[in-house]
Amino acid sequence: MKYLLSVTAALTTLLSGSAFAAGETIAVFTKNLTNPYFQAVRVGTETAAKTLGVKVIQYVPTKPDSIPEQLSQVEDVIVKKPDAIVFIPVDYKALVPAVEKINAAHIPVTNITDRSAAGDFIAFVGADDYSIGLAIGKRLLTGIGGKGNVIILEGVKGSLTSTNRVRGFTDALKEFPNVKLLASQPGNFQRLNALQVMENLMQSFPSIDGVLAANDPMAVGAIEALEGANRKALVIGINGSKEAVELIKSGKLLASGDFNGFIQGCIGIEIAVRNLRKQSTPKEVMLKPIVIDKTNLAPYETPVEQRTCPTLEQIVSN
Repeated sequence: MKYLLSVTAALTTLLSGSAFAAGETIAVFTKNLTNPYFQAVRVGTETAAKTLGVKVIQYVPTKPDSIPEQLSQVEDVIVKKPDAIVFIPVDYKALVPAVEKINAAHIPVTNITDRSAAGDFIAFVGADDYSIGLAIGKRLLTGIGGKGNVIILEGVKGSLTSTNRVRGFTDALKEFPNVKLLASQPGNFQRLNALQVMENLMQSFPSIDGVLAANDPMAVGAIEALEGANRKALVIGINGSKEAVELIKSGKLLASGDFNGFIQGCIGIEIAVRNLRKQSTPKEVMLKPIVIDKTNLAPYETPVEQRTCPTLEQIVSN
């Protein structure tokens, strides 16, 4: 897998789980406990922390994507004064005041996955949602033969991740004039929500050839709805989750876009540590969009818990 390095601003994430009491302490913020993507991020941060000899503390809202709870967690962390923070904002705009408080407390922060609308960061580590949406969208539209009816399952309405992935989907559709978009509705990045939306859409549309889901859990929900109605359609997702890989292997999912939370967690921690140890760091690391399907599945079959973090140098050299 190859990755693209570029330059801009970013945030820092904190984790729990490692036991290096003598090392630096890094707090890692993720959005929820329900999305496998954020679990992969946490595993990546913990794996990197063990290698680098630092302690990580995980901060996750008990209510998924709760803005008030993440704001409260940030205030708690500022009082505890960790050495650094690795940060995924629940909302890229609403959490700006929290970032400003972190900045005022002079705690270095690295932003990963969702780019904050403002704030001072050591670096940003992420992937281009638009490019991934465009690439995986083209894979689906090619897969249905360049003609037919499709629907889009959006993420959380107004979220930057959903907006950019859906923009990629819709631009892909512009290249396939014989494909009709029947509907575009939010599934809130959740499996059950997407299943319910898909069930409703199937009642409205007797012919659906493809489903563009803005993440893997929604793709799984769509597949479950299709199977429950004894209907068939090609489905794609985004994130390259363990479940998505298994579904690609079995032929139930056409493909998934590799957003690679594990690597983002790894590199977020390494950049935070390098900054603390006065080593050079880039201002931005962006992972190259990769479409995962049956042709390149093998590297993704290893569970994230068994993977080794790439180093920043390896990312740059590739």
